[in-house]
Amino acid sequence: MRGHAGASLGPGAGASGLRSSLQRHLGSTRTQGWTESQLAVSLLLLNLAGGESVDDVRILEQDEGLGQVVRSAELHGVRGRERRARARRWRRGRRRSLPSPSALFRYLESFHDSSQERLRVPGRAFIPAPGAGLCGLGRVNADLMRFVQRLAPREQATLDMDATVVETAKRTALRSYEGTRAYQPLTTYWAEAGMVVHSEFRDGNVPAGHEQRRVLEEALGHLLAGVERVLLRSDTAGYQWELLRYCAEGRSERFGVVEFAVGVDVSPAFKAAVSEVDEAEWRELAGGEGESTGQEYAEVCFVPDAVGHSLRGPDYRFIAIREPLRNPPLPGMDDLGLPAVELRGEGWFRIRGVVTNRTLEGSELVRWYRARCGKGEEVHGVMKTDLAGGRLPSGLFGANAAWWGHVVLAFNLHAALRRLGLGPEWAGRRMKAVRFSLLGLPGRVVRHARRLVIQLGSGHPSYEPLVDARRTIVALAHGPP
Repeated sequence: MRGHAGASLGPGAGASGLRSSLQRHLGSTRTQGWTESQLAVSLLLLNLAGGESVDDVRILEQDEGLGQVVRSAELHGVRGRERRARARRWRRGRRRSLPSPSALFRYLESFHDSSQERLRVPGRAFIPAPGAGLCGLGRVNADLMRFVQRLAPREQATLDMDATVVETAKRTALRSYEGTRAYQPLTTYWAEAGMVVHSEFRDGNVPAGHEQRRVLEEALGHLLAGVERVLLRSDTAGYQWELLRYCAEGRSERFGVVEFAVGVDVSPAFKAAVSEVDEAEWRELAGGEGESTGQEYAEVCFVPDAVGHSLRGPDYRFIAIREPLRNPPLPGMDDLGLPAVELRGEGWFRIRGVVTNRTLEGSELVRWYRARCGKGEEVHGVMKTDLAGGRLPSGLFGANAAWWGHVVLAFNLHAALRRLGLGPEWAGRRMKAVRFSLLGLPGRVVRHARRLVIQLGSGHPSYEPLVDARRTIVALAHGPP
């Protein structure tokens, strides 16, 4: 029987404790058929293998070698009595290695809470309260991060908060600011760990900054023991004084002051403050390796009305970034997010702003802030294209939220595999690169001496990295707690 070499990485789910965590937090009252753990693992395999929809599980089911590995992994370490109990879940015997699409659809729909839908008010942003199932997925994600933190501890957490639009043809989806039917999850990414700490699935009409302080507090609650310092980066969606005061005034009981850099809404008042900056105060904004960016920055004396004038309040620094325009701006550029201003006869400039409570030198602060931009887009790109997050399966909000939650788990499981199983040279590889080099390799699955063996071609350039990863995963599974 032929299978995929990626199936040999299946023990990673066991080494990380993911299977047991799924069983613990997605407990089932059903005594027949598939367990929630089996259904969840099937969705993770679907994501990692490159599937885009629930129906793609049919393709995985046709891979007999993969099916043998899946069944063997499920029974690894399970004793005879428990094996017999699992066999009795199937009245006519188990015929499939993976659940059918209809079983997966029923599983996803079980996450939907119709009572929450009755609370919606037309025309208003509404975020349904997560049910027990979605909360359970969040706890599974926390367990996975705890496993990684234990083996590769980090004392600092730089949190990048960003929303993404997931377009869909479902008629029940609401329209986003782009005018398309969509959903708009808000994701909090831990830069040092390379993992998603928190991702809240939302309707398309919910603004990215809606209740962002609450989301930050929930994300902070998911950070693990050993993290002592937290920093926050966000685009202009985070320009809310409720959020900024929470960070700057040290209202987090655990972390105190959260250092941040957040994009500023370029309002008429901010433009007026920028126009008052003396020309001599503008400095060249160098790139990461000292190359010219064609932009300049300057500190701006700007005190929004929301800040007030308390002498005991925290300090907020405003930094303006300007870029010369060759031609005067066309009407409506501000509406397109390209605000421009004419500065004292120097010409027209495109203006951006950053507010921060950090004390870094201006150019260093801007470079640190901008590090979130490309990475946030990359994270969502991986989730929507490399994984299955870009194609939502249902017209039910809860089912789509559960689908997205499994995408987050697959993303973090892949991140754990790269960092702990494959080594530093693989840490920056995207999912599709790992899938091409390792997970999609053909192999022969055979049974010998009551053991399941996966045979690979030893001459393949990925053979040694794959074998090394297997050894590392086995070591993780049997190492000290």
